[in-house]
Amino acid sequence: MIAMFALALASAAVSIQAQQTHLWTQSRFDDFEKGTPQGVAIGSDGQLRQGPGLRETLTTPSTFVWSIAADRAKGTAFLGTGAPASVLRVDASGKSFTLFESKDVSVQAVALGPDGALYAATLPSGKVYKLDATATVKQDESNATVVFDAGKIPEKSKVDGATLESKPADGKSHYIWALNFDAEGRLYIATGAPGAVYRLDVTRAGAKAEEFFRSDEPHIRSLAWDGKGNLIAGSDGSGLVYRIDPQGKGYVLFEAPRREIPAVAVGKDGTIYAASAGDKSHNPLPPLPLQGMASITITVMQPGSMQATNASTSVPEGTEIYALREGQAPRKLWSDKDEIVYALSAQSDGLLALSGNRGHVFRIHTDGSYDDIAHLAAEQGLCLAEGQGQETLIGTGNTGKMAVLGAAQAHEYASDVLDAGAMARFGRVEIEPGSQGYAIWTRTGNVEQPVRGWSAWEPLKDGAVASPAGRYLQWKAAMEPGGNLGGVGVNYLPVNSAPVVDDLVVAPGARVNATSQPAGQQTVTINFPSAGQSASISYDGTTATPLQAQKDRSAITVRWAAHDDDGDDLEYSIYLRGDGEHVWRLLKKNLTDKAYSFDAALIPDGGYQVKVLASDAPSHGPADALTGEKVSERFEVDTTAPVVTGLTAKQEVSACLKGPCPITVHVSFAAEDAASPIAHAEYSLDAGRWQFVAPVGTLSDAKRESYVLDLPASSPAGQPGEHLLTVRVYDRYDNVGVAKTVFGSAAK
Repeated sequence: MIAMFALALASAAVSIQAQQTHLWTQSRFDDFEKGTPQGVAIGSDGQLRQGPGLRETLTTPSTFVWSIAADRAKGTAFLGTGAPASVLRVDASGKSFTLFESKDVSVQAVALGPDGALYAATLPSGKVYKLDATATVKQDESNATVVFDAGKIPEKSKVDGATLESKPADGKSHYIWALNFDAEGRLYIATGAPGAVYRLDVTRAGAKAEEFFRSDEPHIRSLAWDGKGNLIAGSDGSGLVYRIDPQGKGYVLFEAPRREIPAVAVGKDGTIYAASAGDKSHNPLPPLPLQGMASITITVMQPGSMQATNASTSVPEGTEIYALREGQAPRKLWSDKDEIVYALSAQSDGLLALSGNRGHVFRIHTDGSYDDIAHLAAEQGLCLAEGQGQETLIGTGNTGKMAVLGAAQAHEYASDVLDAGAMARFGRVEIEPGSQGYAIWTRTGNVEQPVRGWSAWEPLKDGAVASPAGRYLQWKAAMEPGGNLGGVGVNYLPVNSAPVVDDLVVAPGARVNATSQPAGQQTVTINFPSAGQSASISYDGTTATPLQAQKDRSAITVRWAAHDDDGDDLEYSIYLRGDGEHVWRLLKKNLTDKAYSFDAALIPDGGYQVKVLASDAPSHGPADALTGEKVSERFEVDTTAPVVTGLTAKQEVSACLKGPCPITVHVSFAAEDAASPIAHAEYSLDAGRWQFVAPVGTLSDAKRESYVLDLPASSPAGQPGEHLLTVRVYDRYDNVGVAKTVFGSAAK
């Protein structure tokens, strides 16, 4: 059903592309995970359904709530916290009282005993304290009873027939990861460095703890009981799951591919669930320096999951959960590369898994399907405990809070926010067939955050969005009991944005896309003056590259940069207007390139401007197409050569006493151009080399210039006979005018 709906959405998107209508869809688990569920479960099958409510009941002064013990009869909860380390008692109304405070870094585990006392384990001293659970005065290390000290090996403990004598505290860090009572009221203590389980009969006055089970693993991380009275333990190091019989004999049920088993749980049918995390191919994370209330710094080598919690990072490759049943091969039930599972609880409606690095609560079913049933406000979910009725108590980290899963709450889901990229009109909402028991509202706005000036939530009207046009849209769904909602698609049409011509440059005397290029032809580089300098213009790679053109006096090249915020295809038209004119005359239309050359000889000499008009008509109907334009700076066209007039060359014989007398040649001429100033003039005598001649006044800056020069008698002109004088004059645009004259007499 989901696949068919997704295919239908894809087909719709393709068919409406020409009209520029878009379809925003959310139909998969990953899509819905981007939204915000409140009492709504997100199924791995891409369905939204009613889920258990979630209510925060307490924010503690500590950073972490590591463990929860619940007195279900009284509705009281006891929280073991860290940074600072304390035990809080929370009554049914949510009011808290500091029952115990320690100078240690954390109270890592708490458990209610059959004797009515509360037992609390601290880290890194590795001590278990017996506390008065009903006390009205705060307890601390000075008045609480220490019933276990991991710094000392218990006196005369027998393990496999061997007797172990007690040893004094060694000053090192010690770890207690879990506390658990058996049916006979004996306390089991899971430790690290080394990994072991100790047993203490709290029902017998003066009883001493004894070593119940020792492992060659660095840590025993988790404990649970099966229905036959066996202790199930998970380790850190090789990722082992032990079954320990009542005599303390351990048997490895499973070695996980990961290095750590941070949580184990046992279902009513006897299935053992184990969460595994960490990469065996890498060494554990480095030691973590922690500081307690006594202002002493202790180096703690923790399991990878705990180090990740303190550093708010992730464990490589996330978590895998395995189901272990007697007589069957271990089965990987669930995995996620982004989640770290810190707590498991086997319940009648599925396995509850608490994620540590994103604060999600998952319900995993026996067939491997799962639901994300709650999102915690804190970053990390760390511990679980069964509360009153169907409620589950949850402890979190960053920050340390207690929440109740299963509390009464509205069942609503708010989607991710759609960014249409521009102002948009929203239309029909498409729902996956088979969805039922839901209601949908929408709201829109023009700022990204919905809390800032958005419209109010409005229900759909005839299956379409009733909210006003805007850049952003969000939808929410209210789920009824037994209802389900699959894929949701919202049709929208962005309001068209006009294209923009960002830059424009005109290069007279240059041509691009010439049909042929003579050998040795000079090239001209055409750049945008603003490229790389204007922060308001974003040039694409092609536009920012210098354009190579051929030098050609008879051509004019126009180059421009343009963009469209909607990504529409653009076409361009080029217009020309001369000095004193009021009408733009079309040179070329329907261009797709961003450069165009035309012949300068087609227009008279004079001053002009070019206008480039960009249109998004290829992507829109005629009624919706928009344009943008830019006008160039004024430029001049001059293709006419200057005219040389009045060229004369007269020989004058100087007076002398004895002949032959020297002959001086007096030359004069004028040059005039209709459009641009004269640039320079040259002359050649008898087809000799060209020589510069300065105008009268020496400065060449006018459209008409006069020239006067005398050719000395020492030059060839001073010799008798006929001579040829040629002059050529250039204007500012390299147009050249030529004239010649013959002077002197032919030799007899």
